[in-house]
Amino acid sequence: MTETFRTPPAEQQWTGSQNNGTNAASNEAGKALLVGVLGGLAAAAGYLVFQRLPEDQKGRLQSQARQLLQERISELRRNFNV
Repeated sequence: MTETFRTPPAEQQWTGSQNNGTNAASNEAGKALLVGVLGGLAAAAGYLVFQRLPEDQKGRLQSQARQLLQERISELRRNFNV
């Protein structure tokens, strides 16, 4: 048995090509939402772990973060001559 295919008339649109633009935008929005939710969960988990640390470890982490941030700011100032 052979199958024959016919081409649609020029004025007729394919059904699959009508929603390609909206599907792509919807897909990108879905990915962005998923990344945002996963980032929020990771941040919440990190916060809970940080809250359970002893005070001396919290202080060390805060000072390390502050030092890293100061280094990055000074690097950006050097690069942009600010």
